[in-house]
Amino acid sequence: MNSFRITKHQKSDGKAILQWDGGSDETGPLIHLDSGMVWQGKLYASHSNYPNWPMTSSVEVWDTQTLEHIDSHSFGSELGSFTWLDRYDGYWWGGFANYDKVQKGQAQAYGLTMNTQVVKMDDNFQILSKWTIPTAVLKRFSPMSNSGGSLGPDGYFYLTGHDLPEIYVMALPEFGSELTWIDTIEAPEIHGQGIAWDRSEQGRILWGIRKKDRIVFKMGVPNISTVDTRQEQGLLRISDFNKQ
Repeated sequence: MNSFRITKHQKSDGKAILQWDGGSDETGPLIHLDSGMVWQGKLYASHSNYPNWPMTSSVEVWDTQTLEHIDSHSFGSELGSFTWLDRYDGYWWGGFANYDKVQKGQAQAYGLTMNTQVVKMDDNFQILSKWTIPTAVLKRFSPMSNSGGSLGPDGYFYLTGHDLPEIYVMALPEFGSELTWIDTIEAPEIHGQGIAWDRSEQGRILWGIRKKDRIVFKMGVPNISTVDTRQEQGLLRISDFNKQ
């Protein structure tokens, strides 16, 4: 997936077998696809008009067998740029990103990173609850924002920024509106961007990308509940990387 094109690959060897082409990021119909997940034979993708203003977002849906575009849900101009979504525990979850960066042709910051939020949604993508991200993590995102997210088998949120080689592990808070920062995983190959848990394999397997050279990585993730977190720099480390 890039900003306006989706390609289906064989998981075994990465061979491209099917593609949907949205034209270009300048002429549409789509401007900035960011990440996606497959559920019940459909590919659900987060989409926004990044870096245009005002910020608008939507969920776009394809049939995984044919890559026919079959549905769309618009958020309109709401919380920011919709950068990731996932399905977990009977709900949709996702991230609306805002940025400290001043985009080309604009005079002010693109929403301010501190306004980034993680949301819980019902089956119709109606927002039920919203949470902010701890300030210390937002500082690591800045001037960009929360680019990727996926819920792990432990129920934690695994979030990435746009540039740093780190995955931030978050939990829903017992009180209040700010996610609880549980831990940070060092992931030196992926440099932020989109991530996704592999729910078709045994074990704690996470997939990530390195955008600059279009490489996909399969990563073994430490068990957050049992690993000693008192390592150098306070970071857990991805156990292995396998280029795909």
